[in-house]
Amino acid sequence: MRRAYNSVLRLPQTSSCPQCSAPYMPHRVCPACGFYKGRQVITINALA
Repeated sequence: MRRAYNSVLRLPQTSSCPQCSAPYMPHRVCPACGFYKGRQVITINALA
């Protein structure tokens, strides 16, 4: 009975970013480009 809930657990769903097409979690800032709802929220520094 204690392990009956383990079959219900799932991985979090991801969406693709409309700016950079990277996977990200919905309702959060994209970690690849820093955009949320079409505007840039954080600045991401690219490694050279």
